[in-house]
Amino acid sequence: MHHGTDNLLLELFAIFVWAKVFGEIFERLSLPAVMGEILAGVLLGPYATGLVAPSETVFSIAEIGAVFLLFTVGLETRPQDLIRVGATSLYVALAGVIAPFALGLLYMRLSHQPIHESIFVAAAMVATSVGITARVLRDLQVLGTRTARIILGAAVFDDILGMIILALFLIFIGPRVVRRLRPRMERMSTQEAPLVLALAICLGLSVAATRIGMAAIIGAFFAGLVFADYAPEWNLNTRAQAINEFLAPFFFFTMGARLNVRVLDSSIAAAAAVITLLAIVSKIGACGLPVISEGWRAFLRVGVGMTPRGEVALIVALIWLRMNMISERAYAIVILMAAATTILAPPFLRMLYKDEIPSPPDAVEFETPAAIPQD
Repeated sequence: MHHGTDNLLLELFAIFVWAKVFGEIFERLSLPAVMGEILAGVLLGPYATGLVAPSETVFSIAEIGAVFLLFTVGLETRPQDLIRVGATSLYVALAGVIAPFALGLLYMRLSHQPIHESIFVAAAMVATSVGITARVLRDLQVLGTRTARIILGAAVFDDILGMIILALFLIFIGPRVVRRLRPRMERMSTQEAPLVLALAICLGLSVAATRIGMAAIIGAFFAGLVFADYAPEWNLNTRAQAINEFLAPFFFFTMGARLNVRVLDSSIAAAAAVITLLAIVSKIGACGLPVISEGWRAFLRVGVGMTPRGEVALIVALIWLRMNMISERAYAIVILMAAATTILAPPFLRMLYKDEIPSPPDAVEFETPAAIPQD
């Protein structure tokens, strides 16, 4: 075995095991596993203990993990359910773009920061991390609720406001194409033909999304939507989830590993705290407003569900830093804001959805066998 391959396998082993261990600990504490996986990356990553330093190859695998996470979520989201909340999701997305950007830009300018960095920080406050929210909602088994569908729809609209025609095509036309392919699936000699086709379309739409300026995870989500109506018949959920269980921990671990805790000072911490507060308040207030007529619980569920910034802000921040378009200060502020909103949202979502989380099945009670009469 080549030395490079040996090191890669060791990295994958360490990340996967530690992410799962931390996830299990958090599950036992009645907290979402995703929080444990992210914390594992923070504590064991290169900026804290340095026990695990993910390579570029691992970061690439992590991005594939995000793709398959959204693909599995799409499989569990029927297109007609998303269509029913389409208008509400669009209102939520629009509000969630305008309010955070305006507040972030205003604060940065009042703090006398350069205009380009002010715009960068304000823009980073806009995008919702659909990966984080989708994972939490899936772990809680509440993807079927109306507010969950509104959140997912709005998070998608965040990335596709300028590409709605493609979205409508995939939602309305995609299932019809699969319906026509259905008879051919039964005649194919390839084992697991439906899964092979679904994975091919998932990867294809992910590539197409990146080519037109969207996140790859949005293409993967739409691929899941295309097959959602046929997922139970072809048992796609279980098969795709097996892939997701392996890949997703790498995504969340590396998200935590990107947080550099060594660059903090009091001024950066103070600015990050204000930006984080504005990011949370603006998303909750603006995104929850379109559903306020449905009650305060719906208001808070949608608002909190739209708060995580996660991978979108992190990736954009990293690109801008590498291009020397922003300072280390602006980069640190965005990283801390993304980390805080990502870590704070899951426990609050669990509390807000506690009434709709399915109860575990009752344990099967076995009757004690009757005593055997003695002769």
